[in-house]
Amino acid sequence: MSLRPLLVFCSLLILAAPVAAQLPPPVLRALQAAQIPVASVAVVVQPVDAPAPLLAHNAATAMNPASVMKLLTTYAALELLGPAHTWQTAALADNVTVNGVLEGNLYLRGSGDPRFAIEHLWLLLRQLRVRGVDRIAGDIVLDRSVFAPVAFDPAAFDNKPQRPYNVGPNGLLIDFQSLRFTLQPQDGQPPRVLLESPSAGLVVDNRLRALAGPCPADWKDRINLVVSADGERQRLEIQGGYASQCGERALNLAPLPADAHAAGLILSLWQELGGRLGGRVRAGSTPPAARELARHESPPLADAVRDINKYSNNVMARQVFLTLAADGTPASTERATRRLGEWLAGRGLDFPELVVDNGSGLSRSERISAGNMNRLLLAAWRSPVMPEFIASLPLAGLDGTMKKRLNGAPAAGRAHIKTGTLNGVRSAAGYALDARGRRYALSFFINDPRAQEGAAAIDALLNWLAERQ
Repeated sequence: MSLRPLLVFCSLLILAAPVAAQLPPPVLRALQAAQIPVASVAVVVQPVDAPAPLLAHNAATAMNPASVMKLLTTYAALELLGPAHTWQTAALADNVTVNGVLEGNLYLRGSGDPRFAIEHLWLLLRQLRVRGVDRIAGDIVLDRSVFAPVAFDPAAFDNKPQRPYNVGPNGLLIDFQSLRFTLQPQDGQPPRVLLESPSAGLVVDNRLRALAGPCPADWKDRINLVVSADGERQRLEIQGGYASQCGERALNLAPLPADAHAAGLILSLWQELGGRLGGRVRAGSTPPAARELARHESPPLADAVRDINKYSNNVMARQVFLTLAADGTPASTERATRRLGEWLAGRGLDFPELVVDNGSGLSRSERISAGNMNRLLLAAWRSPVMPEFIASLPLAGLDGTMKKRLNGAPAAGRAHIKTGTLNGVRSAAGYALDARGRRYALSFFINDPRAQEGAAAIDALLNWLAERQ
């Protein structure tokens, strides 16, 4: 047997052990205070330059990682697509423009751009105006065919279908399919609601009530949007209550279907630019003979990965996951999962317990062990894309989802950590430095009804490592 397979075999034996070393006392105390049994916890800590873990507890147990699953998706994307990969959103037409009139249809063909925002759409439409298009005689056709159609229920995960994180994958996703509102309290009157997102044909009916008392933590859950037909327009009724002590706040919700959201935004921007449309905005496909008039190129994948991991953006993660299978035929979850598995196998990473649902971690079914998550982190450390990958992780006490954690603690500024949380799940994984500057890969999963109380145990591990000599 060669040395490399022997080392791998020995590492797997160590990871399979129920306890390779006792969990640090600060971690045990925090778990006890939270009433979380050690059987509900999996922890692996390994120096990036060592062949075996420093700590390994329940390392082989398949667990729900929540948003930590984004590490698998983003690392795979960086290697398979390359950090410089970009998405192209193109405007194509049946005919040339004559005297300002574009006969036939205009096609907006997406490529799965995870962050095609309102400003990018405006720039793309402005390119058409600069090129002499005053009037589109036909329709504006939304081509999402880069992704295969999928039956998606935005209420299925947590019965909050209007939350932007529950928006489904979309080959031509525009502004996260969300509307941005600003809520402003008014003395003695109902709160004022400002619709910041332009949307042609949408009528806002503000029925929001002012509430007394402090601003509740769940203030977003107390607001509901109801969409109904109003002739040729759509009426958006804003219901619920808003506490005056909340002050002015922004609220992003996704109450409209993809076609209606895109149509309202495109028509509004096109009209603002002075353009006219003879037909309507609808879904469809681009004919092979259509000629390109303009295009928008996204920022590179490395930038998208940073947004996904720093701020745990589920919608972007789903878009990137499907992009793994966007090879000229409509990308599907099954094909993306297959490509992910082939990539892991090509790197010698066998994760038999792995279950991938959508690549974002916003799932009840996704599974991976802490031991294999740590193997993934160690592989990423040796990868050419390591700098882009690690830089995408939140820095403890400084930015992203870790900005308000560990402020002033020993681990502040010394750990790049991706966190995850669902009902019954609390997780963290990434890299941390000890007091001597030695770097460790670590994974910490809690699957327990009291998991939400487990943040202190994760922080205790990071601080313990930061002070380790």
